[in-house]
Amino acid sequence: MHIDAIVDDLLCRRDEILERLCAFLRIPSVSTDPAFIGGMRDARTFLVDWIERMGLSDVQLLDGGGHPAVYGAWNGAPGKPTLLVYGHYDVQPPEPLDAWVTPPFEPTIRDGRLYARGASDVKGSTAIALETIAAFLKVRNACPVNVKVFLEGEEETNSPSLRAIVERYGDLLQADGMISADGARAHPEIPTINVASRGIVEFEFSVRTADKDLHSGRYGGAVRNATHEMARIIASLHDEQGAIAIPGFLSSLPSVSVEARTETAKFLFDGVAFVKDVGAQTHGEPGFSVREQLTLRPALDVNGMWGGHTGLGYKTVIPSTAHAKLSLRTVPGQDPDRVSDALKVHLRTVCPPDVELSIDDPETGSCAFELPAGHPLVLAAKKVLHEATGREPVLVRLGASIPITAIFQELLGVRTLMFGFGLPDEDIHAPNEFFRLSSLEEGLSAWPRLLEQVGELSADEFQSIVANEQ
Repeated sequence: MHIDAIVDDLLCRRDEILERLCAFLRIPSVSTDPAFIGGMRDARTFLVDWIERMGLSDVQLLDGGGHPAVYGAWNGAPGKPTLLVYGHYDVQPPEPLDAWVTPPFEPTIRDGRLYARGASDVKGSTAIALETIAAFLKVRNACPVNVKVFLEGEEETNSPSLRAIVERYGDLLQADGMISADGARAHPEIPTINVASRGIVEFEFSVRTADKDLHSGRYGGAVRNATHEMARIIASLHDEQGAIAIPGFLSSLPSVSVEARTETAKFLFDGVAFVKDVGAQTHGEPGFSVREQLTLRPALDVNGMWGGHTGLGYKTVIPSTAHAKLSLRTVPGQDPDRVSDALKVHLRTVCPPDVELSIDDPETGSCAFELPAGHPLVLAAKKVLHEATGREPVLVRLGASIPITAIFQELLGVRTLMFGFGLPDEDIHAPNEFFRLSSLEEGLSAWPRLLEQVGELSADEFQSIVANEQ
């Protein structure tokens, strides 16, 4: 049966698929806030029921000590490649609630857009992947490849128990490759394929200068102020141009290859407009374009800092403690543990000896990820997107981090193709997040063709191509 029959079935059932997606979006599955533990549980129940009804077997929860992942498999294509299909069911917190035009967990369609928390990141694309598998099993009673669905519940918290899950269920998760519904498109018209992402290191640190907050009239001008000391430490992280100023940090990085810069330049990107569109100003490592700064170079950011009186009105105190949260996006060749250690050494070096420094490290960092251009999943995606658009796809790198890509490669030897259908302007992690209905239709057309294309290879042929790319 021709692949068009699968695509036609999906597009004819668009309203049914949209209704199921909306039901998924109504579940407040916020992984970062314990107040939403019921929503997380309801999301797992919803997904288990969904994939069981599709016809997957061995459906179960994979528990690594945090929010479990949802798993199910179809292994009815002997001799064909086995692909993991990845998505995540957790979403970001919805706050600030008063900035939403409509409630975040009441999906609403306006102007061809589906508004809801998680619509773009990443329930919309996850639904596309699941509906594709369901359509193959419904129309053909078979998939062109073996599939193992893995739906994570902690992606939005940097996947803290993912390693434990993979180590515990490694045999169950063995596969030839993985296709991720996470990892959005880079442009609405230009076909793109994500072949790399930055890694991430995160931690919080605090400084203490006294046993308690002090009256600024009685002690001001005679003692250290924790917020002043925090400001000095933060200021030491970058130079005047915005480049990371930790001694030896940039010089220890692998040089950026000519090939990487050439491929990056193929993607039409207006760096000036990109920055001005959000009312910001360019500020970063000299010698690199904005796009290169976002994808080929590391970035160190203060995500939050606080101390002293931050409420309404005035309180004339000298704060005794101050706090900051840091995140560093790493690039290929950087070890997250070494990066974390280098940051800690720098903080201890610049912190005055009579100021107490404490560091809270969750140790959840993940490496940067790269997918070779000749990998069979990349070749299949290029063919599918070229046939759909008539344009040669551009290989792009992401500035964001998707921990599962590096972790699955490290622990399972599995490479990941990111094949999500969100777009950059869809306000993920922000109020009024949305997913275009046109993207839903495009995904329902492309995902079946991708699985069909991969299914033209035998498992041995797939692995032979992978081996040649190592």
